[in-house]
Amino acid sequence: MTDRLHQYQGEAIIVTWSKARCIHVAECLRRLSVVFDTGRAPWVLPDAATADEIAATIGHCPSGALHFQRLDGGAPETPDAVNAITPRASGPLYVRGDIVVQTDDGEEIVRDTRLTLCRCGASKNKPFCDNSHVTIEFRPGATPGENRLTIDPAQAPTHHLTITAVTDGPLQLRGPVEIRSKDGQTVYRGNRAKLCRCGQSGNKPFCDGTHTTIGFRTD
Repeated sequence: MTDRLHQYQGEAIIVTWSKARCIHVAECLRRLSVVFDTGRAPWVLPDAATADEIAATIGHCPSGALHFQRLDGGAPETPDAVNAITPRASGPLYVRGDIVVQTDDGEEIVRDTRLTLCRCGASKNKPFCDNSHVTIEFRPGATPGENRLTIDPAQAPTHHLTITAVTDGPLQLRGPVEIRSKDGQTVYRGNRAKLCRCGQSGNKPFCDGTHTTIGFRTD
């Protein structure tokens, strides 16, 4: 899916929006409708609230479709102190932190602080979510991988988390990360894991090799 950033400039802040990354969770609309309103054009009015209010609202955008640049000397966006991945019920993986996503040959796809990654296997914008989980009525079923806390004591060389979208395979994690259940409980803390993105693992959110059995393709 082609990505093009739309820019909305105000006196104190610039707001950018990626249509390709947006999954229409509407956190921005609910939290600050005076600025964000899809019922008008332009749908973003960056002078309708303070730069602090806008920055705080954008921080709740799970997909990273919204970002900001301060023009008033205010604090820039910073990644969360802990890299965390939370599978959403019947939805994508919410990822927050200092995140690098790359192909399995090492080509960087994106570096960001907030992402939503496909785990149903049907997105046309892999590795990102495009809401196809709604269309196919994705249901993760039982998630035995969420039943207990696993701690990997291995030391990570950097703070950032690298997510490799393996061709026809899982999301390979390298770097410090917490994986959390939908109710916020940490189920894994460590530096190496593989997460399902074919939608069929019997150990979600972790990969169990089912992608090979079902002939999963990422193209």
